[in-house]
Amino acid sequence: MATINKQKIVDSVPQKGFFGNPKGLFTLFFTEFWERFSYYGMKAILVYYMYYEVSKGGLGLDEPTALALVSIYGSLVYMSGIIGGWLADRIFGTSKAVFYGGILIMLGHIVLAVPGSLSMFFVSMVLIVLGTGLLKPNVSSIVGEIYAENDERRDSGFSIFYMGINMGAFLSPFVVGTVGMDYSFHLGFGLAAIGMLIGLIVFVTTKKKNLGLAGTLPANPLSQNEKKKVFTKLGIAALIIAAIIGVTASAGILTIETFINLVGILGIVIPTLYFIFMYRSPKTTSVERSRLIAYIPLFIAAVMFWAIQEQGATILASYADKRTQLNFAGIEINPAWFQSLNPLFIITLAPVFAWLWIKLGKRQPTIPQKFSIGLLFAGLSFLVILLPVYFGGSDALVNPLWLVLSYFLVVLGELCLSPVGLSATTKLAPAAFSAQTMSLWFLASAAAQALNAQIVRFYTPQTEMAYFGVIGVASMVLGLVLMVLSPKIQGYMKGIR
Repeated sequence: MATINKQKIVDSVPQKGFFGNPKGLFTLFFTEFWERFSYYGMKAILVYYMYYEVSKGGLGLDEPTALALVSIYGSLVYMSGIIGGWLADRIFGTSKAVFYGGILIMLGHIVLAVPGSLSMFFVSMVLIVLGTGLLKPNVSSIVGEIYAENDERRDSGFSIFYMGINMGAFLSPFVVGTVGMDYSFHLGFGLAAIGMLIGLIVFVTTKKKNLGLAGTLPANPLSQNEKKKVFTKLGIAALIIAAIIGVTASAGILTIETFINLVGILGIVIPTLYFIFMYRSPKTTSVERSRLIAYIPLFIAAVMFWAIQEQGATILASYADKRTQLNFAGIEINPAWFQSLNPLFIITLAPVFAWLWIKLGKRQPTIPQKFSIGLLFAGLSFLVILLPVYFGGSDALVNPLWLVLSYFLVVLGELCLSPVGLSATTKLAPAAFSAQTMSLWFLASAAAQALNAQIVRFYTPQTEMAYFGVIGVASMVLGLVLMVLSPKIQGYMKGIR
């Protein structure tokens, strides 16, 4: 997308109207609010739905497989952002990508809402994976489009947008989680579908007035001849993949175990190829190549961070269900409610961090330094879990406040890393790959959860000390290394802070 087009888009968006930010932030805030309500509502009960016995309404899978599959689900959700980013950049723009993605997500939740089998779960998986790949990176890209390149409100705007994400994520475990755990998993999934429907209504009815040209122009559009060739190749590729899946599944080659391992490999290979492709593209300038080099250590740090944070829906969800004292202070705690802790703390603290970055201005930590601080808090969040195990042993039920403290610490890290990472991605992205670079940011979560799918199977009550200790220490060591290297990384950013 040319610079002149970027400024033209900014000029088309009302620049005041939502907490001192462009009016389009209202539309994007509430679209993402309802999409995250649907996604995190589903995710709050998904692992329980998978390993609970059939007599309790679940699928009856063994717990290690369920934990690994939930991680794979999350990995594929973010991995599919490659497709969504490419389609937005080359064919129909980010706005249409958001709309089409919302439709697919809603259909995926509807499939889960219908009582079925493991095969129905995989159908819903495909729909939600593709839908989130279209919606998630592109709605964030539109946030970047409504600000001028040097607008100092950008980090503040992303922090407010991030708060909207987490407001939806906070409410959904209470609503979807309570209904799903106490009444019916399928009824809970149905509520998630309704949430996505509301998000679509908000987006469609307010985008024209609030977003102007934002999201309407593909960054690097294909010609008509190129489109025909691409669609032909995509159709052939889809048929080949479907045939391979059908043959290998019927022959017993494609099993759940091999599927988990395959996605684990793709989680590392795909972002590596992505970096190489963008770096070597003739459409990437020398300054943009330097910024891509600076992005690599940030990406690695993000993978380490999300590997810890995303275990809140797997290892810590199981920990809440089986290792935590759920009758506390006269209250019977639903284990799904712990999924609300992360967004609750973000809702509370996001305005503080947004204010802090504005208050500090040019004196605030650099982007690499913020990432480093995020990793230190993430590592500490796992290390505190060691204390109740150390003092009480692996057999005693743990006071839920330890789990609360762990979620709190990782949120401090998240607010240093995640909204800053979103903002940094829009700043460091090559112009010809704006939406695709946002997809690359979400590939950090894909790689982290692909990694988690391999390591969560090593977790047992007997290995808790080693499990939390090794991962926690690794995160803190990487954070310290990043802090030392931050001046060098900042130099490669070529003026971006």
